[in-house]
Amino acid sequence: CRRHHQPPEAMAWFTRQLDDLHVDDDGKPTDTSIQQANVEENISQLLLEKQKGRAFGDSVTLKREDHIAYLRGGLKRIPSGYECLDASRMWLVYWCVHGLDLLGYTLSDEEAAACINSISKSQYPTGGFGGGPGQYPHLAPTYAAVNALCIIGTDEALSVVNRQGLRHFLSQVHQPDGSFVMHVGGEMDVRGAYCAASVAKLCGLDFTDLFTNTAAWIASCQSYDGGLSALPGLEAHGGYTFCGLAALHLLDATNVVDIHRILDWAVHRQMRYEGGFQGRTHKLVDGCYSFWTGGLFPLIHNVLQKQGITPAVDGWLYNEEALQYYILQCCQADTGGLRDKPTKSRDFYHTCYCLSGLASAQRLPVKSPSVPAPAAESSGVMSMLRRFLSSPEQDKTTNVLCVGS
Repeated sequence: CRRHHQPPEAMAWFTRQLDDLHVDDDGKPTDTSIQQANVEENISQLLLEKQKGRAFGDSVTLKREDHIAYLRGGLKRIPSGYECLDASRMWLVYWCVHGLDLLGYTLSDEEAAACINSISKSQYPTGGFGGGPGQYPHLAPTYAAVNALCIIGTDEALSVVNRQGLRHFLSQVHQPDGSFVMHVGGEMDVRGAYCAASVAKLCGLDFTDLFTNTAAWIASCQSYDGGLSALPGLEAHGGYTFCGLAALHLLDATNVVDIHRILDWAVHRQMRYEGGFQGRTHKLVDGCYSFWTGGLFPLIHNVLQKQGITPAVDGWLYNEEALQYYILQCCQADTGGLRDKPTKSRDFYHTCYCLSGLASAQRLPVKSPSVPAPAAESSGVMSMLRRFLSSPEQDKTTNVLCVGS
């Protein structure tokens, strides 16, 4: 069809393609199928509305500047509705800083200093980070804080981490069976293993005795259907599968799980109508799983290559274009920020992970060993690794005072 108008036959074809992919409840509707049908109808109406007045097949674009403005605003002042996330302040910083980094925005000196000051005040005196100032250390905000500091990547940022105290905190939450509780006396799930492995790796901590039995415990979380669950015997979930497999990568122990069953489970989480991912079987699409589930495929690809298997596809083992289309068409808010799905509101969490999934979908595997891997987007992580791994062993346990302490 011609690019300057919308021929009726093109729109009819477009509508038929959508209709062919609708959920089929076999005439026996359930709460689940009704909710799925509602989501598909919302998306159908949104896509048809967007097609009006635009040439059929025109590309869609990322509203980069609008998203940058939204995330920068989150580093200054947030709506009162976020008051319930007082224990997640480190996550708010990470979501905004990481999202901006993905968009190619470099924090101003003033913005970086404000982030560093906020993070440093949330470091617990004996090690680890709490969700905010004066809060007990917890693995989730510790992950968020350390990764945000890595992204900022300045000497001031990297000097915040009390590495001796951090290792002490990790040893406190490590359990004899290899699992990690999220905080002393707290709940246990596979997130803990990933958060611990991530910060330990980034900070160059000595792994000796820190992850004893952890790989075997993660393997015990592999469900009958292939994915990983929060704890052994529970339902497989996209976020927990990512955390478990990513932790095994960091521990160099991916051989303990059946990667082919993980792949089989993961490919069935991409929704055929929406193009995005769900987090669990029979659940709805959610933009955040663009990363938590979509981000599994580069990890799976790496494991398969180690096994001598080269996937016979030009890309990841899912439909990257469909995922990008869902993110760009259905998840972008008109005034910046991204969301779970149409009819939902934008927020910093979904903005961060929709952008993360989009970046992963656009960063396809290297086709040949002769083609160099692309340089890292952020120099912060590499700066931290160089700083800590090149320092003397004794320095790895040196207590570094917090900025502003």
